[in-house]
Amino acid sequence: MNIYKQIFKQIKKYDIIVIARHIGADPDALGSQFALKNIILELFPDKKVYTVGNPASRFKFFGSQDKIDNLNTSKAMCIVLDTPDIKRIDGANINNFEYVIKIDHHPIIDKYANIEVIDDNACSTCQLILEFAFANKINLSKSVGEKLYLGIVGDTDRFLHDYTSPKTFKLVSKLLEQTNIDFTGLYGCLYQRPLNEVRFEGYIYQNLTLTDNGVAYIKITDKLMKEYGVDSAAAGNMINDLKFVNEITVWIFLSEDIKSNLIRANIRSVGPYVNDTAAKYGGGGHKYASGAKLKDWETADKLINELDDLTKKYKQVNK
Repeated sequence: MNIYKQIFKQIKKYDIIVIARHIGADPDALGSQFALKNIILELFPDKKVYTVGNPASRFKFFGSQDKIDNLNTSKAMCIVLDTPDIKRIDGANINNFEYVIKIDHHPIIDKYANIEVIDDNACSTCQLILEFAFANKINLSKSVGEKLYLGIVGDTDRFLHDYTSPKTFKLVSKLLEQTNIDFTGLYGCLYQRPLNEVRFEGYIYQNLTLTDNGVAYIKITDKLMKEYGVDSAAAGNMINDLKFVNEITVWIFLSEDIKSNLIRANIRSVGPYVNDTAAKYGGGGHKYASGAKLKDWETADKLINELDDLTKKYKQVNK
C-alpha cells in the first residue's frame, strides 16, 4: 500500500488527532499544520483535531494554536510535521500518544514515529502534504490551497532555492488549477512589513562583517532590536536577501533571544553544506539553510570561525 494511503487509513481510524510541528515555526511548518487540520476536518467534521505549538505572531494569518493540557491522548494519534528531531517538537509529548506519524523534508536525525515520510528532495513539508492529498484524491478547498501555497513559497523563497524541482512546479500548478486561489494577492501575507523593519534591514546591510573567505555575519543584540522595534524572528526572516551578493558565500545572522536566554543563529550558504556544522551546535536543517540556538556569544564566535574555516576549505577545492 502507498505510504500516503497508509497515513489516510490511520487518520480515518482515530477520533482524536493532534498535529504538531517544530519550535520557532516558519510558514512551511504552519502552512502544513493548518492545511492538514483543515483537510481532515473537511472530510471528517466529527473528529477532534488540534494544532499545537507556541504561537507565531508574525504568521497569525495561518490560524490559532490549540491548548491540549487536559486532553487524554492515550488513545489519540499525533502527526508531527517538518520536524526531524524529537527535541524540537513544539507542544506535544509523542510518548503520550498511541500512534505517531512523521512527515518531513529534512535529513533524518531521529526516528520516532510508527509511520515516517521523509523526503529531503522535497522543497517543503507543504509539498509532501500536497502529495498526500493528491495520492488520496482529496479535493483541496481554497483555504487549504492558500496555506499550502504560502508554505511552499516561504520555504523556497519564492521558488528561488535549488531544491525547487519540476515536481514542485507540477504540484503547485495542480493546486492552482484546483483551488483558483489569488496567489499574487497572498504574497502580502509573507512579505508586507512595517517601515521600522525596512530601516532595521538597512542597519544590517550597513553593519555586516565580511571575512576574507566570504563569510558575512552580524550580531544583533536585544537592545538593538528594541531600538528598531523588531524581534529575533523578524531579524531571522531577513536573511535570504543576501543570496545574490557577489562577495558573500556563507552568511550568519546571530540574534539575542532574551526570553530563552539563547543566541539564535540563522545560517545560509551558496557554497559549502552548512547543516552538519549547525548540528554540532544542537541545530540542523538543510544543506544550504540551517540554524541553531547557542548558549552565549562566545559559542557564536566559535560557530563563525568554524564556518569561516569550512568556507575557506570549500574555496580551495572549488577554485
